Amino acid sequence: QVQLVESGGGLVQAGGSLRLSCAASGFTLSTYGVGWFRQAPGKEREFVGVVWRSSGSTSYADSVKGRFTISRDNAKNTVYLQMNSLKPEDTAVYYCAAGYGGSWPQSYDYWGRGTQVTVSS
Repeated sequence: QVQLVESGGGLVQAGGSLRLSCAASGFTLSTYGVGWFRQAPGKEREFVGVVWRSSGSTSYADSVKGRFTISRDNAKNTVYLQMNSLKPEDTAVYYCAAGYGGSWPQSYDYWGRGTQVTVSS
C-alpha cells in the first residue's frame, strides 16, 4: 500500500525549531521528487520547498528561504523538513507529497495527511 506519513508537528514558540518527517511505505521515495506544502486556516495550500529526484537539489519559497531545509535519508525512505527561526505566520498544516516535483500541487502523485505546526508569539 502506497502511503506517506508526516510526523513531528507540534506547538513551538516563535524563534524555535521543529523537524518534520515524511516517511514513505509501498514505494521508494528516492525515485520521486518530494515537496512540502502548507495550508493555514482560510488560506490556499502553498508551496514550501522541494527536493528534486534526479539532482537531489532543493528549492524553497521565498518566505522560508534561509530558515527551512529539506533533506533525504534514503536508507529510511524518509524526507525531512528542518524548520528554524519559526514565526507565527508559519502556523499551518504541513503536507509532504511525492511526484515529479516543483511548486505546483498538480505535479505530485501521492500526498500525506498532514501534520499541524503551531507557532506561538
